[in-house]
Order: sequence, then C-alpha cells, then structure tokens
Amino acid sequence: MSDGKYHTGDTGGGTLDGEREGAEMIFIVVKFETKPEWTERWPELVAPFTAATRAEEGNLWFEWSRSLKDPAEYVLVEAFRDGDAGAAHVNSDHFKAAQRDLPQALVATPNVISQTVDATGWSKLAEITVD
Repeated sequence: MSDGKYHTGDTGGGTLDGEREGAEMIFIVVKFETKPEWTERWPELVAPFTAATRAEEGNLWFEWSRSLKDPAEYVLVEAFRDGDAGAAHVNSDHFKAAQRDLPQALVATPNVISQTVDATGWSKLAEITVD
C-alpha cells in the first residue's frame, strides 16, 4: 500500500512508494559544525575514518562536502547496502575511533537524518535532464 509520498525510481522517473520493486539501503546525511581551529584541518582528521569506511564491503558511498553558507559546516552523505552493513559499520574499530576522536573538533553534537530507503543507488533527476 502506498503512503502517497513521492519517491524517485531507479529509472529516473517518479513513482509512488510500493509501485517499484527493489532493495532497501540505509541512507544517511550528517552535518558536522567544526570549531574554528579545526575547520581547515577537518578533512585530515576524518581521512582515516573515511578510508576505512569506504573499504567496508557494505558501504555504497561515503562523501564529504563543505557548506557554501557556513564554511565551518561539513556534510557527510553516506549509504550502506542494508541494515547488516550499517551494523557492521557502527561496530567497527574505525567507527569507535571516530566516536573518540571527532568530538574534540566539534562545536556541538552532529545533526543526522538516517533512513532506510527503497533504492540501491543514485537515480537520475527527472526534473532536470542533460542531453
């Protein structure tokens, strides 16, 4: 049964939830507000964590961006194949090291959206196409 929410399908077109068969993945976006003395060093601080996470079998992507509005804010977009892959990630040694090492560089607890979504990867945006 559909919840009536619009979801982008793998073919690039919009579908209603429940109209498309497919695997589910864990999709996460995290915002990190860094202390001024750590802002420029943040990529160096997270480099080992990033490399180890990207090497995980169940990791689909682990991508950092920096806010254009607030240069002290870094945004992490990550995805895992399924719940088991997500559990393996949060129980890994490199995740535990990040829990220990990253707070020193942060102004506040990071904000997160973490959802299971009906997708297996990125889709093409139907509303803007490039030939």
